[in-house]
Amino acid sequence: MSNKKSRREFLSHAALGAGAAALSSLLPGLGVSTAGATGIVDPLAPKPPHFAPKAKSVIWLHMAGAPSSLDLFDYKPDLIKLHGQPLPDSFGKNLKTATDGGVGALLATKRSWKQHGETGAWVSDWLPNLATQVDNIAFLKGTKTEGSTHVISSLKLHTSGLTPGRPALGAWIQYGLGSANPDLPAFVVLPTGKGSAGGGRQATIWSSGFLPASYQGTAFRQGDSPILHLARPQVVTADEQRNTLELLKSLNEHQAAHYPQDTELQARARSYDLAFRMQKTAPEAVDLSKESEATKKLYGVDEHATQEFGTALLRARRLVERNVRFIHAISGTPEDSDVDSWDAHNDIEKNHTVMTRSVDKPIAGLLADLKARGLLDTTLVVWTSEFGRTPYGQTGDGRDHNPWGYTTWIAGGGIKPGTYGATDEIGLRAVSGIVDTYDLQATLLHQLGLDHNKLTFQHLGRSERATTVFGEVIKDIVA
Repeated sequence: MSNKKSRREFLSHAALGAGAAALSSLLPGLGVSTAGATGIVDPLAPKPPHFAPKAKSVIWLHMAGAPSSLDLFDYKPDLIKLHGQPLPDSFGKNLKTATDGGVGALLATKRSWKQHGETGAWVSDWLPNLATQVDNIAFLKGTKTEGSTHVISSLKLHTSGLTPGRPALGAWIQYGLGSANPDLPAFVVLPTGKGSAGGGRQATIWSSGFLPASYQGTAFRQGDSPILHLARPQVVTADEQRNTLELLKSLNEHQAAHYPQDTELQARARSYDLAFRMQKTAPEAVDLSKESEATKKLYGVDEHATQEFGTALLRARRLVERNVRFIHAISGTPEDSDVDSWDAHNDIEKNHTVMTRSVDKPIAGLLADLKARGLLDTTLVVWTSEFGRTPYGQTGDGRDHNPWGYTTWIAGGGIKPGTYGATDEIGLRAVSGIVDTYDLQATLLHQLGLDHNKLTFQHLGRSERATTVFGEVIKDIVA
């Protein structure tokens, strides 16, 4: 066994440029035993779905900090009439406030509203570009969740757990389907801006949890070099790097003959090859120089307010074209902005003006571009957040956290457009078409050809599921 340990040490410290440096971000934790690793030949090899899928990829738009549905999608005339009045007892019964701010007076939106498209979906004037895309969108207005803090509710949204340690949805999809492109990660994360609310900068929301580490998300940075240390060191030629990898491959094969059960070593060796291939494929995948000026303008890449999120979503489309399974884009704002997320406990007018300006054009551009290229039919685009915001005010001109009723939406991937479910007259609680985040995950898995009841992993003697013991497919929106 001492020889086995020294081999691991050798692999861990070998100077491979991309292999050694990028490995830590691609496959951390492989130096220790990985639950369920035994018997895995190639964890990222393509696997058959449970049934014929309607979608191939997911673009998950995480609005970190929690936008107010009442100011964007959920038009409530009664709330406008009741502005400034205390929360009626009939609505506040058994209400456990989310933060220490208490329950203020009801706060009407200042937005103007119109119905759009053939579906007649309500959208406020804060989202004029997205309003042109409503006939591609299923609005889930009866969404609810658990938890009253950003981190807890964000964990539930992404991992179906209230504490760290569970795999993110993207990790489960990789586990269930494998990779459709051996030269790129199957689960890519695109953080933007500087915001930290909503767990937006915490790797726990794109973690592999108790699944093998090869399933975790790979974060791509802005700029021409998406992964730190991926580029080959200038002092190492391509031939030298390739020869080093060939040497390691032969050593690995020799070792594997003596320890065929050591799939951990096999996974580590594969990661070197992936990192080597990604030196070429990853920069090309996010290189926008070949995109037309019209396409860049469609996403808002040419404008300061939308440049960063627009760039991220244009890259997301390019990754979908290259068969990346799950792209997790996280909203943020430019570094010079004094607003960093959707978390509008005060001055919601200022906060949401900045945030909607940064995402409206890029998201509308993404939907239009995917549809024009014939990709929307097989790509699920999801707008979601850890929770919504309350109809009553906080600090006079902001809104508190609301896990009881808010709007999520899905477009493409075999989903029927329209408006489903509703909150009460003032937008506090979901009252019909109630959808939990567990149901959202189960539905996305279903559209990818995966049965959330059959997608299981043995961990600590339990048969774990992506949605824990909950979740139902939202049949009303499945085409």
